[in-house]
Amino acid sequence: MNIARSFYYFLTPTLRFWARRIFYFPYDLYVSLFNKKDKLAPPKGMVFIGSGDFIKQGEHLSELVIQYAQLKPNGKILDVGCGIGRLAVPLTKYLNKDGIYEGFDIVEFGINWCKKNITSKYPNFHFLFVDLKNDLYNLSTNKEAKDFEFPYPKDYFDTVVLTSVFTHMMPLDVKQYLKQIFLVLKSGGKCLATFFIINEEVKRNMNEKKSNFVFSHSYDGYYLMDSSVKEANVAFDEEYLRTMIKDCGLSIESIYYGSWSCKKEALDFQDVIVLGKE
Repeated sequence: MNIARSFYYFLTPTLRFWARRIFYFPYDLYVSLFNKKDKLAPPKGMVFIGSGDFIKQGEHLSELVIQYAQLKPNGKILDVGCGIGRLAVPLTKYLNKDGIYEGFDIVEFGINWCKKNITSKYPNFHFLFVDLKNDLYNLSTNKEAKDFEFPYPKDYFDTVVLTSVFTHMMPLDVKQYLKQIFLVLKSGGKCLATFFIINEEVKRNMNEKKSNFVFSHSYDGYYLMDSSVKEANVAFDEEYLRTMIKDCGLSIESIYYGSWSCKKEALDFQDVIVLGKE
């Protein structure tokens, strides 16, 4: 793990957010003064998830959801860990008036930004703040994801999506979310989720330093990049993950391994799994 990442993880969640705002302040000031920002793109200093171009990343994710999770323009989609609207923004151009978008996240200012800038223009897009503890994003509460029940009707959503969410969650939390996905997903619905998956090939790549990330802390069924900030980056043993998914009533329809582990042709940086509910 590089020095910059180690320093970033050393900070508290609040300080991480402020450090990003300060670092990108000159850039955000420039684009606001010269009107060079997409109207539905938040200031770069407020974007606390992902890297690269916010709009392009969102368009890439929407293409994955439409193609591989079969989201229709009139579909109902749940965006778990919606952040500050990265996926929601491009979906405003895809979902029609009968389509419904629901998103929730544990970072309150991101949800507030989405309500103000997206819901105000697209009333079929709804955002919910959920106060849950996470080493990387929220230490202001003791409520845990392993006890959280999704506040949505059963068998309601055609599509559920989690991008770079399970990569920041511990096993018990992941299992609870998988159970909740099973409950809210319609029969025949699809869930697209990204992971860091560890198998024998990935282990070899990490040992040979071919992988972009190295998860050097090994536990029962999962791996951590940093043991002091556990939820900064979490990877799962493939067989362990397969068993957990099956135990939660979902089926794996396809796995597309990501470029993070040295795959030359990949759908995404992270590993993409498409889950189904029979």
